[in-house]
Amino acid sequence: MPNCLIILTLVFVGAFSSACKADNWPIFRGPKGDGVTNQSLPTQWGADKNIAWRTEIPGEGWSSPVTAGDRIYLTAAIPAGERDEDQQKQAYRLSLIIIDAASGKILQTIPIMEQTGERPARIHRKNSHASPTPVIEGDRIYVHFGYQGTACLNLSGEVLWKNRELYFKPTHGNGGSPVLASGNLIFTCDGDEEPKIVALNAVNGRLAWATVRPVSAKKTFSFCTPTVIEVDGQLQVIAPGSDCVLALDPATGKTIWDVRYVGYSVVPKPSYHRGLVFISTSFDSSKMLAIRPTGRGVVTDTHVEWQLDRNVPKTPSMVAHQGLVYSISDDGIATCVEAETGDLVYRKRIGGNYSSSPLLAGGKLYFTSEDGVTTVVRAGEEFEELSTNFLEERTLASLGVIDDSILLRTATSLYRIQE
Repeated sequence: MPNCLIILTLVFVGAFSSACKADNWPIFRGPKGDGVTNQSLPTQWGADKNIAWRTEIPGEGWSSPVTAGDRIYLTAAIPAGERDEDQQKQAYRLSLIIIDAASGKILQTIPIMEQTGERPARIHRKNSHASPTPVIEGDRIYVHFGYQGTACLNLSGEVLWKNRELYFKPTHGNGGSPVLASGNLIFTCDGDEEPKIVALNAVNGRLAWATVRPVSAKKTFSFCTPTVIEVDGQLQVIAPGSDCVLALDPATGKTIWDVRYVGYSVVPKPSYHRGLVFISTSFDSSKMLAIRPTGRGVVTDTHVEWQLDRNVPKTPSMVAHQGLVYSISDDGIATCVEAETGDLVYRKRIGGNYSSSPLLAGGKLYFTSEDGVTTVVRAGEEFEELSTNFLEERTLASLGVIDDSILLRTATSLYRIQE
C-alpha cells in the first residue's frame, strides 16, 4: 500500500484512491461526498429492534460519524469544569472521540483545543460547538471546529498540527465541514465580516490561500460544506455562501466562475450529477439552482439551466442519482425532479422537521427528522414509502455507514443499526 501522504496531491476528494478501503465512510456524506452508496442497509429498526449497540457520547456535537477500518471517529465539545450560566463564558474541550465499531466502546477521547470565553461561544439552538464532520485520508484525520481552529491527527490520535490563526467573529457558531483537494484542506469562513473560502496545506496546516467573496451581502453568514468536482480535466471547488456560489481552483484559490443570487445562511452541500451543479440559496426564500459549471467569470445569466422555488431545503442537502434529484424541505416535504430539466416528478409530505441530509443506499432513500424518525422511501419516479422508524431522540446529524450498518448520532448517543 502506498504512503497515504502521497495521496494528498491527488485530484479528487471523492476518489481517495485504493489506499483507502471502499467500505470506509471517510467524509461528510460518504466516500464521494454525495450521500450515495450501493450498500444494502437495514430498513426497519426501533429502540429494541436491529440495534447492535448504543453508546452514550460525552459532551455535545452534531458532526457526523466517519469511519476507517474497524474504528469510528466523531468530534464533541465537552464542557470543562462546572456549567456556566453565561453560555459565552462556558469553556469546552474540543475533542476527537474514537469508537470501536464492533462493540461501540469508546477507545479514546482526545482533547485537541480549548474553547474559552476569549473566543465567543454563543451558538444557534440548532448548532453545536462541534458541528463540522472530520475528514479521513490514509492515516490522517482532519478535525475542524470552524472559527475555533483546525487540526490534523493520525488515526491513533496523535496530534500532528494545529492551526488557530483563522479566527473570525461568527454568527450562530461553526458549521460547514472541510474537503480535501490538490493537497489542501478547504473550508468556508463565512462569518460576520469578510466572508471567504480558505485552504490550509494538508501536510503542515499552513495557510495556502484565501479567497474573499466578491459580493456585499446584507447578511454575510453561511455554513456550507464545499463540493469538489472535475470539469474538462480541471478540478473545481464549489463553495456556496451568502449571495453567491464560487467555483475555485483548489490549488490556487482563483475563481473559475461565480453565480449571484439573493440568499444567506446557506447550509446544503452542492450536488453534481449529469454535468450540472445543484445548490440551494437557503434563507429567506430558498431556490434550487441547476448550474452548468463550464463558464468563466460571472455566469448568472448564461449558465443557470433551471431553478425551482417551491419546497426547496434550507438546511438538508440534496441527493442526485440516475437522472433524478431528491430533496427534503426543512418542514418535511419530499421532492423529486428530473436533473436535466427540473421538471417535477413527485412532491409528497412526509411530515416532521429536517436538518440532516438524506442518504440514498441500495436504491432506497433515508430521511431522518429532528425527532429521530427515519422514513425509508424507494428511489425512483414512483413515491413508495417502505418504513418509518422511531428512536425518539433528537438528531441533527447526517447518517453514516459502516459495512451493512447505519450509524446514527443523536443528542446524547451513537447507534449502530444492523439487521
